[in-house]
Amino acid sequence: MLVKVAVRRLPIPSQRPSDAGLLPLPRGLRLDIEKILRILPHRAPFLLIDRVLDIEPRKSARAIKCVSVNEPVFQGHFPGTPIFPAVLCLEAMSQLMCILAYASDAMDPKKQRFVFAGIDKAKFRQPITPGDQIEISVRVIQHRSNIWKCEGLAMVDDVLCAEAELLAAIQDNDDGG
Repeated sequence: MLVKVAVRRLPIPSQRPSDAGLLPLPRGLRLDIEKILRILPHRAPFLLIDRVLDIEPRKSARAIKCVSVNEPVFQGHFPGTPIFPAVLCLEAMSQLMCILAYASDAMDPKKQRFVFAGIDKAKFRQPITPGDQIEISVRVIQHRSNIWKCEGLAMVDDVLCAEAELLAAIQDNDDGG
């Protein structure tokens, strides 16, 4: 007996599929990696969000990053004593800000980009090591026009590891896509 199976083709990771169906995002929405790849231009090894746990448009978002010893950064940071670079926690916060902005406003990732513009009050409190699951959260402090200012936190097992205030802006792509 021959059975037909529907095969769903996934996009090539280096391509960002268009999906206007992502908006509007309801409060409390969770995003898996496939939806995250539709929003963010980042790809491995620089994609630092594995799953979005919760989004409240124009207010806050929470996500996770699972830290694995297989990540390329651990080859040099530091051999024998792997520590996840704190600056990558800031990058993860910035990527989550981008997802929050996308969920909050009608932003077309093909025509616009979210650019990191500044950082204040960054503090790195505890090291993050392979096997940790980082819970990243951002909360909007201020949003005017295309400028976003958020408070970002990175926690492991309810222990604060990194915090900062982040500034970013939505800009039009020069080439229109």
